[in-house]
Amino acid sequence: MSEIVMPLPEREKIKVLIRDFVQVLMDEMEIDFEGFGSTTFKRVDKLAGLEPDDCFYIQNNVAMRGIRKLDMTIDPPPDLAIEVDVTSKTKFDVYRVLGVPELWLYDQTLKIYILRDGEYIESELSPIFGDIPIRDVIPQFLEISLSQGRSTAMKAFRVWMQENLSR
Repeated sequence: MSEIVMPLPEREKIKVLIRDFVQVLMDEMEIDFEGFGSTTFKRVDKLAGLEPDDCFYIQNNVAMRGIRKLDMTIDPPPDLAIEVDVTSKTKFDVYRVLGVPELWLYDQTLKIYILRDGEYIESELSPIFGDIPIRDVIPQFLEISLSQGRSTAMKAFRVWMQENLSR
């Protein structure tokens, strides 16, 4: 008998917070996007499918507006996928097959992976967000949220973004 794995509150809270931080980043940077949440992406012809914890269309946001049903043989993969690994481990192979350009993996630390020449390489910075030190900043505000609450963390993050983007 197979065990049913239920999402843990820890994973869900972190997933939602990271999504919220990404949305604030894009709002503050005036980057247009389409959020596709944990949509299932399948390529039957390549026997590949995945359901990220969250994902965004950024460079391809215009093409994905109004899309209600995906056809991964013609629709692009999300530009950014986010995985929170609390109980399971992300399978890079499926992301590679689907061609997701940027993958963030949170497992006590935040790692950014960029798809280059068919392989994921770890990166210090996100091409989407330029020189903003995402790997340091988001975990810092995650900790604030866990200790002082979501509202305090989001307000502090917005202030940090406004101070650091205006330079």
